[in-house]
Amino acid sequence: MVDLLTGVLVGIVIYTVIAMALRAYGYLPEYVKVTGPMLTIKTRRGRQFLSRLASPKRFWRAWGNLGVGISLVVMVLAGIVVALSVPAIITQPETATIESPQNVLVIPGVNDFLPLSAAPEILFGLLVGLVVHEGGHGLLCRVDDIEIDSMGIALIGFIPLGAFVEPDIDDQRDADRGAQARMFAAGITNNFAVTAIALVGLVVLTSFVTAAPGAAVGDTFDGSGAADSGIERGDVITHIDGTHVENATEFEDYLDDSDAEQVTVSRRDAEDVSVDRRLLITGAVTDVIPEVRLGGSQQPIIQTVNGTAVSTEGQLAAAVEGRSVASIETDRGSATLPIGAYVFDVDSDGPMAAAGAPTEESFIVTQLGGTRVSNTSAFSDRIDSFDPGTEISVVAVVDGERTPYNVTVGGSSADPRIGVAAADGYSGIVVNDFGVDPYPAENFLAMLGGDAIPDDFSAVGGFLWYHVQLLVLPFATLIVDGFSYNFAGFTSGVSGFFVVEGPFSAFGGGLLVTLSLLFWTWWINFNLAIFNCIPSFPLDGGHIFRAAAESVVSRLPTSYGREIVTVATVALTLAMIAAMAVLLFGPLLLT
Repeated sequence: MVDLLTGVLVGIVIYTVIAMALRAYGYLPEYVKVTGPMLTIKTRRGRQFLSRLASPKRFWRAWGNLGVGISLVVMVLAGIVVALSVPAIITQPETATIESPQNVLVIPGVNDFLPLSAAPEILFGLLVGLVVHEGGHGLLCRVDDIEIDSMGIALIGFIPLGAFVEPDIDDQRDADRGAQARMFAAGITNNFAVTAIALVGLVVLTSFVTAAPGAAVGDTFDGSGAADSGIERGDVITHIDGTHVENATEFEDYLDDSDAEQVTVSRRDAEDVSVDRRLLITGAVTDVIPEVRLGGSQQPIIQTVNGTAVSTEGQLAAAVEGRSVASIETDRGSATLPIGAYVFDVDSDGPMAAAGAPTEESFIVTQLGGTRVSNTSAFSDRIDSFDPGTEISVVAVVDGERTPYNVTVGGSSADPRIGVAAADGYSGIVVNDFGVDPYPAENFLAMLGGDAIPDDFSAVGGFLWYHVQLLVLPFATLIVDGFSYNFAGFTSGVSGFFVVEGPFSAFGGGLLVTLSLLFWTWWINFNLAIFNCIPSFPLDGGHIFRAAAESVVSRLPTSYGREIVTVATVALTLAMIAAMAVLLFGPLLLT
């Protein structure tokens, strides 16, 4: 089956052939230009509107000067971030957030993280961003009496690629550096202004939305009891064995405390069903259980542990509690291995390394401070019980050999550590005895509304952290530990997991749509502003850098000012283009 990206490329080729043929035979009007797959629509309309809007020139010049200052700061930071990202990509390409160049395109369905269901909201945000950006250029042109030849939009196929304003080249050349800098910075300034407006709306309106009562079902695992009983994505589990569950945490706590091999669940707007619990392996470090066939459409089911039949995680924990080595039999192979916390990374300067633990290979910790630890959760809880400076015994299985270490706990009283990182689960084996992967509706709401900022952050640090959280939401699975879903807005598939309360309750789904529009308007405008600040032609940052360079060089005692500015501008542009090429294609080529 042809993948969506290939289909889009084929469609663009067909579209280009048709558009060029129509242009060649004179069927397209003069204001429509075709250059390969690029189609531009130009117009002279709107110039009078911009001239009237530009009448309070003193205000707009002050606005423009503010934008120049902001743009210069962000331009320097953007250039530094791009430059510093290159060595990180070259040395560790596997850690790149964007592994495929197609994921740079904000095109739902083509970008792996943007579903088609979010297309209307993304298109809205993109159009708002393009209009205010290019409108800002046009407005500041008229403020400084630079004539506008034409305005328009550029498309690839039917996909908006950008908008543009074409100033009169002679007027632009005759304008002073200040006017030119204000004009080029105006688009960035307007994008930041829209970002701020959308942000305020997002924070205010999100406060009227709560997660729907119950455990939201994001997905089910094939072959699980939940899937076989008819539970599916979009369901909300409200009761289990007659006990009300308010959220996914209460739902999982009930399952953890129950060893019942069959439970009855109630769902919102659906009939009650009985679920047979089976212990599925939903994830594993592959070199831990190479004899078990992982992958495929269905997960392996653990049948016995040390000869004892198990159906729940509680039964598994009981079977391995008194033994550090366990024989596990599944329907897709068997394995015998030590059971504990799978340590995959040891800080070379940390307490564990100082005690003699290897730093170049993984191992499994089975005892900590004289207490048996059978999984990473118990391992973490046990470390938290110690004070920094306490010497504890750590027993690990290294290369198949039981090895003890005397380790002095480090870190702080709020965060004691021994300098290791461990994979989730039992020796890196993650299990699920019900078959449901909950959707983190409450977590997403907290991130959207700014409630997920750590308490110890300063006001400035919290503000910046909030922006980082919003930026990563569309690809949260790559950044946020433990997330198996990305957030693309309150799309049709997940809107049922949220409830509108308070004075906006009558609007219901309408408010959720508004929030999706605000989120994507913020996200796209923020990224447009940052991207255009990169000091490289033909981006606005390149023009601003040239104007700034001309201002500095004009004060130097040299007759080669123009040549110096040209060399500096071209060199920086080539360096930024090379760096961005590494960021886009490096992960794909190097891995």
